[in-house]
Amino acid sequence: MARKFVVATWNVNSIRARIGPVIAWLKKRRPDVLCMQETKVIDEFFPVEPFTEIGYNVVFRGQKAYNGVAMVSLEKPKKVSYGLDVGKEPDKSRLIRASIAGVNIVNTYIPQGRDIETEHYKYKLRWFARLKRFFTKHYTTRKRLIWLGDLNIAPAPIDVYKPEEKTDHVCYHEGVQVAFRKAFDWGFVDVFRKHRPEPELYSFYDYRIGRSGIRRKMGWRVDHILATKTLAKKSVNAGIDMKPRLGPRPSDHTVMFAEFRI
Repeated sequence: MARKFVVATWNVNSIRARIGPVIAWLKKRRPDVLCMQETKVIDEFFPVEPFTEIGYNVVFRGQKAYNGVAMVSLEKPKKVSYGLDVGKEPDKSRLIRASIAGVNIVNTYIPQGRDIETEHYKYKLRWFARLKRFFTKHYTTRKRLIWLGDLNIAPAPIDVYKPEEKTDHVCYHEGVQVAFRKAFDWGFVDVFRKHRPEPELYSFYDYRIGRSGIRRKMGWRVDHILATKTLAKKSVNAGIDMKPRLGPRPSDHTVMFAEFRI
């Protein structure tokens, strides 16, 4: 008999600053898996105990002040590894993967890119190309695979407030659209859009816009949950939980989740 399997993603923008809201959300929602990005802490100081105390296993890889990825799960993860093993720089604090309940999960924090005229942006484009090679090396489209995280890309006009003003932004520029689409076309389905095709659904709201900007829907959907067709057809729901973004000590991102019957 199929069982419910809920996976979520959240750029927490410092796990030590956000540990209270994260634990509160986990205790209330109890997803099978929560993937986090921008944990911004070296491994020695990652707050493990708050997760284990509420019944979660946790794996992570971080660095001081920047980047950092983590995965917490009710079931113990298997085949855990970090970073890209294709290309020159592994960037272990930007990718963590594991197998949980028979589902392969790849949690990524894609480089933001800074400005389209910089080497940082070129590096971002190469990251998407390397990811496609990574998926080809380790998986097939027949596998149960989820690629999720802060991908720093709004794939379509519906995914950003006033897209006509964002054409030169590193998270919407045509160059990154092409790079993302090539990786996506390896064999993924946008699980969120499968269930939520309506506009003005965003996962990121810049701190500078304040509460009024959130009310005006001045956001971006740069966080994603993508799955191979084999798994996407088993998805039954997806959404964005805005409560953490509106609560105390919020990250500039909020939680995206998807539910499957596996």
